[in-house]
This record gives sequence, C-alpha cells and structure tokens, in this order.
Amino acid sequence: MKQIGIGILGFGTIGAGVAEGLLKNRALIAERTGADVVLRKIAEIDETKIQGSQVSREIFTGDAAEVYNNPDIDVVVELIGGTGIAKKLVCDALKAGKSVVTANKKLLAEYGAEIFTLAAKHGADIYFGAAVGGAIPIIRSLRDGLAGNRIESIHAILNGTCNFILTAMEKDGISFDEALVNAQNLGFAEKENPSLDVDGFDTQHKAAILATIAYGSAPALNDLPVEGIRGHVEADDIKYASDLGYRIKLLAIIKQSDENGEVEIRVAPTLVPKDSMLGSVSGVFNAAMVKGDLSDKTLYYGRGAGRYPTASTVIGDISDIARRIASGATARVAVPQAANPVRIKKWGEITSRFYLRLALADKPGALAATAGVFGKHSVSIAAAMQKDLPEHTPGHATIVMLTHPAKQADIDAALAEIEKLDCCGGKPRRMGIEE
Repeated sequence: MKQIGIGILGFGTIGAGVAEGLLKNRALIAERTGADVVLRKIAEIDETKIQGSQVSREIFTGDAAEVYNNPDIDVVVELIGGTGIAKKLVCDALKAGKSVVTANKKLLAEYGAEIFTLAAKHGADIYFGAAVGGAIPIIRSLRDGLAGNRIESIHAILNGTCNFILTAMEKDGISFDEALVNAQNLGFAEKENPSLDVDGFDTQHKAAILATIAYGSAPALNDLPVEGIRGHVEADDIKYASDLGYRIKLLAIIKQSDENGEVEIRVAPTLVPKDSMLGSVSGVFNAAMVKGDLSDKTLYYGRGAGRYPTASTVIGDISDIARRIASGATARVAVPQAANPVRIKKWGEITSRFYLRLALADKPGALAATAGVFGKHSVSIAAAMQKDLPEHTPGHATIVMLTHPAKQADIDAALAEIEKLDCCGGKPRRMGIEE
C-alpha cells in the first residue's frame, strides 16, 4: 500500500485535532482510501502548544521549510490562519509541488484566485473544505455533488457565534451585550475583539468562497456589502420579528439573476420564517440551503467550528488527495473558471422585502408624513402596526412595518429622509426578509 506523507503547519486547536485524528484513524483511512496516510512532520514555534501533546516530540520542528521541502511529505496542511506568514507558506508549498489542505477562509477570500492559479501551474491540489462550515460538507457538495447544476441561490448561517447570540436573545429575552458576554464566557466569542464574528466579516469571507465555487469567479471583498448583528439587532427587534412569525439570522445571501446572470452577494441580519429550515437552526450550529436548477433545495447542517468538527473535514480533504495520489491521477482543478467573470450586483440595486422599525411622535400626522416619504421613494408598505411606547423615547410610538419588494437604495434614501423629520424619534431600523 502506497504511503502518503502528511505535514502540518500550525499546532493550535485545529492542528492538534487533525494530528489526533490522523494517528487514531490511520487504519480506517487506509481501508477507505487504499493509501497509508502517515503524519511525518508538524511545524510549530510555540512550545506551550506542544507541551502535553500525545504526539511524538520527534515529529515537531520550528522550521516550516522542513515540512514543505521534505521529499517524504506529499500533502501540506496549513492551519496557521491569517494572510501573513500563512500565505507565504501555502505558496511555497505549492511551488514545491506539494498539495495543500487549508481551513483558512480569510486567505482564500482575499487571495484565492492567486493561490488557485499557482496550484494549477505546479500541478498541485488545493483543498479547503474546512474553510466554510466546519464539519458541513458544503464545499464538497458545491464542487462535486451539484456540479451539474446552475446554482440559483445560497442562503447560509455560517457563524456559530452570531447564531448563538441571536438564539440567546430570543430564548432568554436578553440584550445583545448580555448575550455577547455569555458567548465570550463560554468560549464561543473572542474576549478581546469579537468584531470578526459579530460585525459580519467572518461570514463575508465564507460567502466569497461559496460564490467563487458556485460561479467560477472570485469576487472582491470590497464589492460585498456586510452588516453584522452588533448595532443592527436589538432585543425589541427579536421580539417583534417573533410576533410576526419570523426569526432573525445573520445570513450570507447569494443569488444569481435569471435575466442577466449577475450575482447578488451580501451578509446581513435577516428575517426568516420560524417554521423554515433555516429558522430552526439554533445555538452554535451552522446551515446552508442551496437551490440548484436541477436539484432544487438541499440543506447542509452541522457544527460550524470546533476542534473535531473542523478536523473531520480537513482529514476528509487529506483522504481525497491521498486516494488521488495512490491511484496515480493528476491534480484536480481547484475552482473551474467561468468563461466571463460574473457581475456583482451593487448594494443599492438589491431588491428585497424589508422589516422596518420607527419611533414616531405619538400625535396626528406623524404616520402620514412618513407614508409620504415612502411613496416619494417608491417604497410600498404591506403592513404596519403600533407597538408599546418605548421608554427610551418618551412621547413616541414604535411603528413596525413590512414592505413589499423594494430596492435597497430606495429604502435607505427613504429612511435617511424620515430620520430628519421632526416626528422621528431616532434612527430607523431596517432588515431584509427572506422567505
């Protein structure tokens, strides 16, 4: 049986999980792949991460070059993260003809096109199943299982931290700040700077990767609008959405237009029906719903992060490459390129139904003035209801509205004008609705 040598760059939480899985399930992997996958080297410069490990001390090195320059190593697994040294090491490994497995979503979102081109040039594989969704096989499904489909849409919950916070706000009736502290205390959110999660950038990186696979064209991150849950979702919104039969989720939304093929890619807190598949996803779990023109809707659900769920997908990628090498097959194309780059729909052009929350003076004429502004900007209101008088804006009533489909630019222009009205008691809130 052919031996396939593995080298790991980085021995943090995920790296340790991958090493443990490779050693523990070596015989099982061999049975399923026809290749003996052997862990040969781990590069790690932080001695504190190595101490106490069950992995033989002889396997470790402080020099990453000993991994990708080792002739007995066929696959390099990058688990350092970020776009600094990790990018250099991935490129060095590919130039050395080594196939690479990575879970680095930020690296692929920002430099994916460059890395995929480099892999093709040197005849190496690049696998990244764990970069999106942890244990969820969404990458593999898009690349393989749904390869015969035109992907019409992807709606995905891709950040367990945000989903945990939103679930806690609903179930426990607490504020965003309280739910964030709980998430930090439980280790679900960074204590020092949770911005990557709660401000939506983690989800944005993952959305960019999914769109690249679905449409064969890597979007520039600057072209992808992103709103997180911090500053955009309050406890009142959770309650009012629930009263209307919805839950609020931080969604990655990817859609391709039937008319001209342009693609909408955005990240934002969004109302989804409580009884929908995505509406039932709670806690730290992730889910992605993909609609293909042949497959219709398929759902992928599971743990989106953590040592063992992520390690599971990394090892799955390693096994795939090992099977390919053992059979003598050539490296696969990382992401097939579209004949023509897709056009990304601009933020203002995106059309959606919207949930709106306004604080209006509790006096005659306030609602009429607001309705006039909406009409001026071609925004049609489907329903409006008055809620309790808010304590933080005395003399004002909370008005919740649901709109018919409207352009994002028209909604934002209308709300900017309404905010300046004398009858408006604060910044209006708005979120999209996806049925």
